[in-house]
Formats: sequence, structure tokens, C-alpha cells
Amino acid sequence: MLQVNFIRDHYDQAVEGLQKRFFADAASKLQNVLDLDKKRKEIQLDRDQLQAESNAISKQIGLLMREGKKEEAASIKERTAEIKSQIKSLEDSYAQTEEELRQLLYTIPNLPHESVKAGRSAEDNEMIYEHGEAVQLPEGKLAHWDLIKKYDIVDFELGNKISGAGFPVYKGKGARLQRGLVNFFLDEATKQGYAEVQPPILINEASGYGTGQLPDKEGQMYHVTHDDLFLIPTAEVPITNMYRDVILKESDFPIKNTAFTPCFRREAGSWGAHVRGLNRLHQFDKVELVQITHPDKSYETLDEMSSYVQSLLQKLGLQYRVLRLCGGDTGFTSALTFDMEVYSAAQEMWLEVSSVSNFETFQANRLKLRFKDENKKIRLAHTLNGSALALPRIVAAILENNQSEKGIKMPEVLVPYLGFEYID
Repeated sequence: MLQVNFIRDHYDQAVEGLQKRFFADAASKLQNVLDLDKKRKEIQLDRDQLQAESNAISKQIGLLMREGKKEEAASIKERTAEIKSQIKSLEDSYAQTEEELRQLLYTIPNLPHESVKAGRSAEDNEMIYEHGEAVQLPEGKLAHWDLIKKYDIVDFELGNKISGAGFPVYKGKGARLQRGLVNFFLDEATKQGYAEVQPPILINEASGYGTGQLPDKEGQMYHVTHDDLFLIPTAEVPITNMYRDVILKESDFPIKNTAFTPCFRREAGSWGAHVRGLNRLHQFDKVELVQITHPDKSYETLDEMSSYVQSLLQKLGLQYRVLRLCGGDTGFTSALTFDMEVYSAAQEMWLEVSSVSNFETFQANRLKLRFKDENKKIRLAHTLNGSALALPRIVAAILENNQSEKGIKMPEVLVPYLGFEYID
């Protein structure tokens, strides 16, 4: 969440940033933050003054008791009782005001980076790079939902029987393709210095708030109500929360972790080709990258992560483009996000397969994720994450773009992981 001190010192900049997102009532909400903060400080001042008076009276009572003036000391004690009652009332008021302020801050998104342009939706995103040529497919080309039926590698009806729509069952070479991609992505990440972790896929409420999924995306998360736990929407959440309430050393940077997990999202989507087949699922597999770094290095790190994700797409032989998201399409917690989209030649559309984001101090402020700099000052770290990669749309693009009369040719880099060259 945003820091109150920043809002106070850069109010106009904060309003302008939120307006890039078309965030409703930006000025009034930020002013409410400042009003609550002022109220909180006034309560604290009153409480401190009463505590100082109470301390002074206690010393006076001790002095009177030593001088044998018990009656005078007793009369002063009555004022002490009044002060204690007033302090308790102020402490309750302080706690209530602080909670109101916290809940308000939870509703305000991150400020976009200066390079982010104003915009309301994905149509306003900027295409900043494109790689590769369009694949020329044979006559009678099939979309991936037809190819998986033809080769019997993914069963949506069986998944629907077991769980419901959006929970496919991968079979045979389809399952092996999933496993091969996961291993390939993890191996590539560890070569780049990422430490592999295997985190839980259920998180508590504190973890959801820590990385900003709660309360913003509560309706999109699967909630295990009996245990008050949530299925993760991405491995970003448990990995980043590994460092909640931690004070790092500057020499610890950069911290680089990667993990493979299933991910769960309730978003139902809408009817149409863009949500058919593997295009949008309730459960999907993903390899995630998370970095925690020094604030001075985070945008250099973001570019590095973007280049790395692009290298994976190049090795898979996929045509792709890179988008810089506009204010209205940038995620709630992100300051700057690059989306990578691959071109699906059979569907003739672009499919998002990765988002790489810099959250600056937004998550770290919620997490109390800090470090001690060279001057021994405690500061908030910067957090970043990226998909490297989400599997369903990668699989869809591989199937569609590599179909031939002989079958579906696998990317060369995957063959050692799969043990086969074609799905036929």
C-alpha cells in the first residue's frame, strides 16, 4: 500500500498518478488518508500529554508518601484514576482511527511509473516490441481445442465430470508436454541464479493482504471457508510472503526465487474464442519468478526479467510481442507491467502468457519487508515478479503453430524433456 508520508509530501503527484488509472475520487480519497493521519497524530499527542501528566503525578505521590503526607497523596490519586480512564479511551480511539486508515489505504492502488500512459483498458496498452514472423499453417488448420481432441491429449469433459468447467485433465503426451515445459522453465530459471522453492498452495489471510490479493481480488480467489485459507492465484503470493516481517541486509540483494505451482482463479470469463479451450482456466500450472531488490536497482531488474522471459519464448520458437500496460490495465499492486503475448496462428489472435511487474515499495509496505542500508537506516525493499511461464496458452500456441500433416512438431529445446519429437 502507499505510504502516508509519501502522500503527504507528494500529494499532487499521487493524485496525478491515480488519475492515470482513472481511479475514482482519487483526490478525495487521498485527502481522507491525510485527515485520518492527522486525527491519529492528534489523538497520540493527547495521549502522550496525559501520560506525561500521569508520570509527573506518580512522582509527586511518591514524594508526598515519603514525607508522610498520606492524605494529600490520596487526593492526588483520584486524578491518576481519571487520567488512566482518559488514556484508555484515547488508545481505543487511536486503534479505531488507525484501522480506518489501514482499510482506506487497502482500497487505493499503487501509483504508476512515470513511463505508464493514461488509459482505461487493454486497448490503450503500448506495443513496444515484436519478435518473429507469422507462421504459415497448412490448409485445414485447427485451433488447439480441436487438436487436443484429435490427438486425445487433453480431456475437458472428464475434467468437468471430476471438478467442473475450467479444470482440464491432461493425458498421455499432453501430460508429458506439461511436465516437460515445467522442467524446462525451472532448469532455465536456476541457470539464471534463481533458487528453486516449493511453497504451499494454500495461504492465510495475512499472506493475501501482504501481496495485495486481498481485499482487491477476494472474489477471484477460492476460499476454503472452514479453515479460512485461500488457494493461491500465483506462486508470487507464498514466495513473497516468505519475507514478511523480515529485515534484510543490503548485501542480501538481489534475492531471486522460482517455483512451480498449480494456480487457481475463479474468474469465469465470457463466451467467445478468447476463453475457449486452454485460453482461460480455473486451474493452471505456472512457473513464477520473484525478486526482492534494492530500490535503486529495481527497474534494471525489471528489464532483466523481461529479457529473460523473452528468451524463453525465443527458444520455444514462438512469435511474440511486448506490451507496456496503460494505467487502467495495470494491476492494482503494480507500478509498471510488461505483458508478453504469443501469436496463436490458428486462432489468429494474441494470447497473454506472461506479466512482469515492479511493485516498488507497495507490497513491501504491507509486508513490512525492509532492509538496513549502508547508513544503517531501515528502508522498504522493492519486490518484482513475473510468469516464466504460464503453461496453458503456451501449450495452445505450441500445438497450433506447429501442426502439420505429420503431426504436431515439438520445439527442439523440449525434445530432451519429452522423449518424443511429434504428437501424432
